[in-house]
Amino acid sequence: MSSKRMKYSAKFKLQVVKFAQESNNCAAGREFCVNEKVVCDWRKQVEKLKCMPKNKCSNCGKPCQWPELEDKLLQWIEEQRQSGYIVTRNLIIIKAKAMAAELQITGFLASNCWCTKFLRRKNLALRQKTKIAQKLPEDLDQKITNFHSFVIKSRRKENYDLVHIGNMDETPVWFDMPSARTVNAKGAKTVLVNTTGHEKLPFTVVLACLADGTKLKPMVIFKRKTLPKKNFPPGVLVHCHPKGWMDEAGMKLWVEKVLRSRPGSLLRKKSLLVWDSFQAHLVDSVKRAVHQTNADIAVIPGGLTSILQPLDVSLNKPFKDRLRERWNNWMIEGQKSFTPAGNMRVASLPTVCSWVLDAWLSLPAVMVARSFKKCGISNSMDGTEDEILWEEAEDVPTTPVDDEDEDDRVYADHLTSEEWQNLF
Repeated sequence: MSSKRMKYSAKFKLQVVKFAQESNNCAAGREFCVNEKVVCDWRKQVEKLKCMPKNKCSNCGKPCQWPELEDKLLQWIEEQRQSGYIVTRNLIIIKAKAMAAELQITGFLASNCWCTKFLRRKNLALRQKTKIAQKLPEDLDQKITNFHSFVIKSRRKENYDLVHIGNMDETPVWFDMPSARTVNAKGAKTVLVNTTGHEKLPFTVVLACLADGTKLKPMVIFKRKTLPKKNFPPGVLVHCHPKGWMDEAGMKLWVEKVLRSRPGSLLRKKSLLVWDSFQAHLVDSVKRAVHQTNADIAVIPGGLTSILQPLDVSLNKPFKDRLRERWNNWMIEGQKSFTPAGNMRVASLPTVCSWVLDAWLSLPAVMVARSFKKCGISNSMDGTEDEILWEEAEDVPTTPVDDEDEDDRVYADHLTSEEWQNLF
């Protein structure tokens, strides 16, 4: 069995060296219980030891053999992380081999052991992501200013009431929504979380609300070709699509069944609808359908939904918090059915729709109204509410959610049609 490798501080090494200079290396080794060869090496490094911090375990391990390569690799890692890109150990090894070839370095293997020591030398570590960020455009300030200018100009021209300013957004949801963390006994090596096995089966929820705090009927789009003949809750619009996402036909249905039923629609009151530049929103037939309801459209510039869309900024996350709470309660106390093999079946579609409706209606009207002001859409025209734009989000009691549980940007407005379909 190999002996444990010991680490010695610079102060201790200098004491050994001083003793060896006064007697000899062998006596110093016996006195301080170190190898004579080690004492000899320390005497050769005495000048370096005097310049080092006294409590530092100096000169432990082999020095870096390829400092130029590692400095260049560190610079590349910093550039990738500044851009928000993920850097893995495998990616570091691949990039290191490519750089070694460029620098004509021979004998460099880029092993896992080298990668571990490289990360330690450069003070790097694998970290859990805290946020999935949407890439913001370079002309960020100008696009925000243009959008706010358009909204203010439209409000001055048409004089919309708050009840006639709305926002609509699609968000993906999954049939199983387990949290990444749970209370469990300390020291347990395995922490199991039961699901029905459908945590990767998505459906789409379409939410819409008004600047006075009113919440319109939610729309649920399931991944099916036809809807089953079941009794769905009356407050939910249920639709189906072979891929489970929103398209042109779904948008026309939403306009007909939800937008036309908004307050003031029968009186033909002029209104403003704010949504992002998702491709199904920009189809000419959809635009015509919206204009026929006497509603103007304000399109949020691409890449800015995380700043200018009320649902994205303040409402989608607390909605999903509440939806996850209902799923957890159903897993613990709800009535479930099982397959002949004993596997738990997923919750029925009417049950899922009831969760969506309850979670949506539980959001306070004050939160909904404030989300519009937070995005600069319904603020008072005299400027007295402009400070809300820079306020931090209010703490609203919700079910705790892990930092890493962020929305997948399936409906991100900056994606191409092919990227969008591949993500879903």
